[in-house]
Amino acid sequence: MMAKVMLMSGAAVAALCVFTPVRAETVDFNAKYGITDVPGACSYAETDKKDYSGKKITILTHAVPVMGEPVALHSKQFEELTGGKVEVIHAPFGELYQKVMIPFQTGQHIYDIVYGGSYWIGDWAPHMEPVPQKYLDLAEMKDVTPAYQGVASWNGQRLQYTFDGDRNYFKYYVPPFQNEENKKKFKEKYGRDLEVPTTWEEYDQVAEFFSGWDWMGDGKTHYGSTEIVKRDDVAFSNFITRVASYAKNPNVKGGFWFDLETMTPQINNPGFVRGLEMWVKALRYMPPGGINYGIGDEIFSWGGGESLMSVTWDDAFVQAQQPDSPIRNKVLVGTKLGASMGSKEVWNRITKQWDKFETPSIAPYYTWGWGAGVSKYSKEKEMAFDWFCFFSNYANTNSDLLIGRFGVNPFRTSHMDPKYWEKGGGWTPEVAESFTNML
Repeated sequence: MMAKVMLMSGAAVAALCVFTPVRAETVDFNAKYGITDVPGACSYAETDKKDYSGKKITILTHAVPVMGEPVALHSKQFEELTGGKVEVIHAPFGELYQKVMIPFQTGQHIYDIVYGGSYWIGDWAPHMEPVPQKYLDLAEMKDVTPAYQGVASWNGQRLQYTFDGDRNYFKYYVPPFQNEENKKKFKEKYGRDLEVPTTWEEYDQVAEFFSGWDWMGDGKTHYGSTEIVKRDDVAFSNFITRVASYAKNPNVKGGFWFDLETMTPQINNPGFVRGLEMWVKALRYMPPGGINYGIGDEIFSWGGGESLMSVTWDDAFVQAQQPDSPIRNKVLVGTKLGASMGSKEVWNRITKQWDKFETPSIAPYYTWGWGAGVSKYSKEKEMAFDWFCFFSNYANTNSDLLIGRFGVNPFRTSHMDPKYWEKGGGWTPEVAESFTNML
């Protein structure tokens, strides 16, 4: 908030004190914050007009850097612009749920804003303040894709303030697949051509072949695959992506985790078991210590060229496109068949047999994303929603989307245009189109 200087008029000598604000200087927010402001209700210029002096909100968010870093960054900016106080508390993913739910269940006011998995919305719902209509009417909110509007809603109410979107998919570094010597050696070993894999069995072979040697030519040892495997992190996402290929049968309707007619749990059926077995096998082709890789580790590992392939969220792909990345503009998304790996055998829970497919069956894990909202126990709801509005304005999102470690990923219709990434991030048309086609 720009300080407003008050001048006493001449009439005040004889009568009343009349205060007239001096016209504020125009602020160059790009020079001050390194972010190009975009006109709008929650822009830097408009947020600068708000006065929250003497007020405070507390935010519980994920650990730095993924989501925790941009929350801390924009909170500091919000403080400088409005005069209010924003306390940011970070926690690892494995602790977020209980840190949110314990005060919710006891009706305590500890956090004004809480972050976590968007899929927790059902448990959060009784304790969340619905997003006011004036924010839903903003251009930034109307630009959110229908899928992510739905993710943020419960029983017809928007309870989460949308600022992120996610998909779980396959990504790879291209040059090693094009190397003639690699092609020759691969065929000698496996009896087939070296191609971008389309099944987990093919993925396994490619990962094995490229694990433990310097295929990048930089004097370092590289590996076949990096995934999120760490306990109490988001390893569940990789588990779902892997087992879905074997357990999500396109010919069987009525549930995935349960048979919706009988409510028989499916977690131990042969499809789930095979997916888990393949995942355990894949650990041998990951970097040393890979079993302890959380989301941040995976972002820097694959995004920095440590491994050839990965099947995770958008973050690592954006990290690979950082200006200082050794694999920048040499990466692509998906296979010739779809967003992720598939399987030629899928368990049929009705017939209790494996159904065979000539073309691999693919069941990609489509939608998730970080979720956050304002607690109904907050005493500063207006300030909290204004903070959210500022956090996810066009200017901040345009900047955050291009920083892989931040964890802010495409969620607006405007983000689906390849020109957005070519112009904003310097991505080549081929890379940008590969990315947005997957989106």
